[in-house]
Amino acid sequence: MQTDITEAHLNTPQGKEADAILRSCVHCGFCLATCPTYQLVGDELDSPRGRIYLIKQVLEGETPTQKTQLHLDRCLTCRACESTCPSGVQYGRLVDIGRELVEQKVSRTMPDRFLRSSLRYVLPRAGLFNSLLALGRVARPVLPQVLKDKIPLKVAAGLWPTTSHPRKMLLLDGCVQPGMAPNINSATARVLDKLGVQLIRADKVGCCGAISHHLNAQQEALQYVKRNIDAWWPDIEAGAEAVVVTASGCGTMVQEYGHLLQHDLVYANKAARVSELFRDVSQVIAREQNRLAELLKSSNKSNSYKIAFHAPCSLQHGLKLKNIVEPLLSAAGFSLTAVPDAHLCCGSAGTYSITQPELSKQLLKNKVTALESGAPDFIATANIGCLTHIQSGASKNVKHWIEVLDERLV
Repeated sequence: MQTDITEAHLNTPQGKEADAILRSCVHCGFCLATCPTYQLVGDELDSPRGRIYLIKQVLEGETPTQKTQLHLDRCLTCRACESTCPSGVQYGRLVDIGRELVEQKVSRTMPDRFLRSSLRYVLPRAGLFNSLLALGRVARPVLPQVLKDKIPLKVAAGLWPTTSHPRKMLLLDGCVQPGMAPNINSATARVLDKLGVQLIRADKVGCCGAISHHLNAQQEALQYVKRNIDAWWPDIEAGAEAVVVTASGCGTMVQEYGHLLQHDLVYANKAARVSELFRDVSQVIAREQNRLAELLKSSNKSNSYKIAFHAPCSLQHGLKLKNIVEPLLSAAGFSLTAVPDAHLCCGSAGTYSITQPELSKQLLKNKVTALESGAPDFIATANIGCLTHIQSGASKNVKHWIEVLDERLV
């Protein structure tokens, strides 16, 4: 499409990038068919095409309003539109730029500012979050159902392997996952240990930065990004062959480290290297299929379980890793049930279930209906946010797929 971006915006890296993305859009409307919010609301301004138009207006000098902000807030950043777009429009990057610009010009209500600031303060701080989570678990029996749904029961992490291997990979520990589902990372370490890989948890690695980034605090997000790069760098220099992420939502952020810091004179090269080394855990396992097959063959544990696999938006649309986990589960002997509309978001989307609860509930209901339609024994997924969100509405147990594989290899 044609653009008339103001000179002030075109003189910034973000403005130049936004202009290039806008020009790649042909306004065909294919994205409307796969946009979850447009399917629910039916308002074109709640579709990628409509939001692109709103962002274009702001970049061309029009003053954004609270209505502009509302439509951008309602976007899940699921990026299903990117998988559909025939022109390769990088909508996810464009909406981040647009949100930041609108955030600078449109004031939020006091309750909204408080909610967003609280999320940014609590969630990335693992120690604080875990303390509050522990209190929530104690009080869980007397809490209203809406709060109970967000507080998972405590589970054991399981043993972390102690064997040293020549092959070493780094782990993104994450912020909320170790407290909410500690067994995911340790299960990953156990599976990789069986494959001859040692998983390393570097000190001072924490939140990937996605929470702040998607709540329009981009500079704050970059501080988390830089901290992780600094923490990983000694092991990267020592030869670590990958940075492994078990939450696909975090993975989409780590994949972008190089892009986010491309103009930083100190961190650009290091960030690019981290993004180059990034691997979703599914990519690591998929490359070890021969060894995995041997382990499965020697395992005495058989199964006849049916699994419904929920492919998170961050996995299939953000990381473009569609149909990578399902063959691994099939190879392990599980029967996968059909999931209608598997491309649609479950409504978790980071903090979306908290900031946009009504839309999130509708998406959750639709997703659970789809996942349970094939009468599975349980549900598997690849992202902690999706896991806890789906569990709050599902009648079946929900696990991370790497935990399922770990149990199969015992």
